[in-house]
Amino acid sequence: MTLSVPALRVTDPAAFGRVAVLLGGTSSEREVSLASGHGVLEALCSRGVDARAVDGIPALLEEIRVGSVDRVFNILHGGDGENGVLQGLLSALGVPFTGPGVLGSALTMDKIRTKQVWQAEGLPTARFVRMPPGADVEAAVRELGLPVFIKPSAEGSSVGVFRVVDEAGLAEALEFARGYPHELLAEQLVAGGEYTVAIIGELALPSIRIVPAGDWYDYHAKYVSDDTQYLCPGLEGNDEVVLRELALDAFRAVDCSGWGRVDVMRHADGRFALMEINTAPGMTSHSLVPKAAAQLGIDYAELCWRILESTL
Repeated sequence: MTLSVPALRVTDPAAFGRVAVLLGGTSSEREVSLASGHGVLEALCSRGVDARAVDGIPALLEEIRVGSVDRVFNILHGGDGENGVLQGLLSALGVPFTGPGVLGSALTMDKIRTKQVWQAEGLPTARFVRMPPGADVEAAVRELGLPVFIKPSAEGSSVGVFRVVDEAGLAEALEFARGYPHELLAEQLVAGGEYTVAIIGELALPSIRIVPAGDWYDYHAKYVSDDTQYLCPGLEGNDEVVLRELALDAFRAVDCSGWGRVDVMRHADGRFALMEINTAPGMTSHSLVPKAAAQLGIDYAELCWRILESTL
């Protein structure tokens, strides 16, 4: 797979009209979304785009009602920003937006259904057990065998994720599960390299291998720590080609388009396991998509421009 960066589709910022950078909102990822959104806003404005920040969907609806929005750069992480609700609303109103449409957004927000589609398509993913509310978490863990992750099916940014390596470590996950009203999954812990592949249009960017200073890539390692290592490209030669092709196949299988990020683990024997897709990836100073784009000479402002071009 040759990494050939396509030419920009437009060079005049006026082509985008009035852009709402949708950020913040009410999900558990609000703070990350605010940081991402302000970065995007500054980048677009630096290139002459008529962009403004809009906090949350109700505020966006009011902006659309008064006719001040031509398109939306969606950086609303989690919740209705990624689960298809926003995408259905904007599609019905005829307002172009960044990221996948209704189906791709709704499907990938649900880790369980995403994995089920990948399995049906013959794509590799880590073994898992679906747990509806009230399910026997201990039975699911026994079925998979330790170590495992216990995680919500429809949260992001490592919210509510528990790494369980022994029986003693199971207690905290059990306590969380008792009070959590939605589906969870128990997922085999793949003890190998952790990778992510950003996708813009039909281009899979160079992979990134994530090497956290601690045991795993948790919320602190993602957004706070400066000790996490990001190796880009994450692999070399044919292994890198295979990984990027797998990421594109996984992205297309769940009807994703525009841009996003595919997270992958690699077993010790070299086999890959698809983990999840993020359809509104972080764009903070610690985020991964800008790091991958930089390897191709695409700076942050150009990256935001290219993502916005997908709405034309």
